[in-house]
Amino acid sequence: MKHNHIFLAICFAVFMAHPVKSEVSLPDVLTDGMMVQRDAPVCLWGHADPGERVVAMCGTNKSETTADKNGKWSLKLPQLSSGGPYSITINNNVIENIIAGDVFLCSGQSNMELPISRVTDLFAEEVAEYKNSNIRFFQADKLFDFHAECDNVKGKWSCLTPQTARSYSALCYFFAKKLNEDTGIPVGIINCSWGGTPIESWISRESLQNYPMALNKLKLYEDDHYRERIKRLEGENFARWGKVLYDSDPGIQSSTKWYAPEHDDSSWTSVKVPGEYGSAENSWGSDGLNPINGSHWFRKTIEVPSHLAGKDAVLRLGCIVDADSVFFNGEFIGTTSYQYPPRIYSVPGNIVKSGKNQITVRLISQNGFPHFVSEKPYKFISGEEEISLEGEWKYSLGTRMIPGPGMEFYCYVPTVLYNSMIHPLAGLPISGVVWYQGESNVNSWNQYSSLLQTLMLNWRNTWNNSDLPFYVVELAGFLHPSDAVGIQAWNEMRKAQAEGVKKTSNAWLIKNSDLGEWNDIHPLDKKTLGVRVAETVINSRNR
Repeated sequence: MKHNHIFLAICFAVFMAHPVKSEVSLPDVLTDGMMVQRDAPVCLWGHADPGERVVAMCGTNKSETTADKNGKWSLKLPQLSSGGPYSITINNNVIENIIAGDVFLCSGQSNMELPISRVTDLFAEEVAEYKNSNIRFFQADKLFDFHAECDNVKGKWSCLTPQTARSYSALCYFFAKKLNEDTGIPVGIINCSWGGTPIESWISRESLQNYPMALNKLKLYEDDHYRERIKRLEGENFARWGKVLYDSDPGIQSSTKWYAPEHDDSSWTSVKVPGEYGSAENSWGSDGLNPINGSHWFRKTIEVPSHLAGKDAVLRLGCIVDADSVFFNGEFIGTTSYQYPPRIYSVPGNIVKSGKNQITVRLISQNGFPHFVSEKPYKFISGEEEISLEGEWKYSLGTRMIPGPGMEFYCYVPTVLYNSMIHPLAGLPISGVVWYQGESNVNSWNQYSSLLQTLMLNWRNTWNNSDLPFYVVELAGFLHPSDAVGIQAWNEMRKAQAEGVKKTSNAWLIKNSDLGEWNDIHPLDKKTLGVRVAETVINSRNR
């Protein structure tokens, strides 16, 4: 027993004389497969034990530092020429498959975020055939922070392949592809975007000092317990609204469900789907003064030829405001919870019959005017054959509800996205910023020029680069021609964007108003826009 004590004492003494080195941690953006800015210092940072020596090597180049009292460290290695792959060793970490090229930060709201999977109606074949290891994407996770400027943004790098492309921003995809094709230089995209967010969310607290209303909104929501109580009550409100809707909807509660093929809909009203925007054909969505929120039921019978029976098919139901559940021959085939995504539902071949087949849509309207968006595809597709679903449907109101409860989106609060998704990238050299945002600020367009200038100055200070290029995308055309007031507001917003760019050096406005769709706030042609951004980048370098 005595010998055991002596052995343990010796082991402890050896351990204390040669402490085990802790592992150096790195932010997510510094990982295998990353892209670094060519011809610029390679900036590295992370955490270690306080006072720990951190050594980085790339080839024969070496740099070292010591972690500060909080365990933070940063250092630089000499610039890398375009190409690769390179590898970097940092203590016991090795970052492999690094490429040097032109790295762009792409940010904004949903039109910057909109993935390739949402534009495949136009570009499916092109995307399916293209891959390029010299185009790499870092998709930042959606996070917000009310209290501090963070030092890591979650996410990961990936090379461009047909499989990875579906989740990439469509605008970023076509921008990177065109830029790489025209310059031969690898392109890295860091996409930090969040749908619906106003510009104030992306600006630091310090830079918003001249905007007291924005700062007061931030102060309102800074208390974590307060926000938690709001979300608990919000959840209860939605649950109660949904339960009343479900319990009082005869389409669900009757003995013969309204989505059952055998349900008798002979007493239902005939309506047109989709129906012209704002026309009498959409009168089912209004009582003549106010929208009818709640559940609305639609049924249509189609004739399927015998040679398509038993074959898998696709149901296209355009876009629907707000939400829907869809049934085919009584079988549930899909649901969408909000208005913007295209409705594309798979129909298994085992429920497709020869002859009459019945389609049911249960539309849920929480707020606003419920309708089927016109000039979108409404069809049953099997192989190369299509059956139109436009025209007459049978309709019945399920149950009418008060408007659905409101929801707080904390990502909309000023500064919180700058803290969590922009500031953590400040150590990374970049070629420029592509900014596509503004739809959520249209109602306050008179402030936007100033806010845009504030954001550009803020980010340039963050990157310690007073000449950091900004490529600002003009808002696309939107709204029905009859909506003169709305169209005027969007036009004023475009003028504000142009003014903000004009008053800022090394900033460019990319024309986009001609690429819009009146019935879709997310226009599909992101390729033409991506090409324009790439050409603007190239031209700005040659000026």
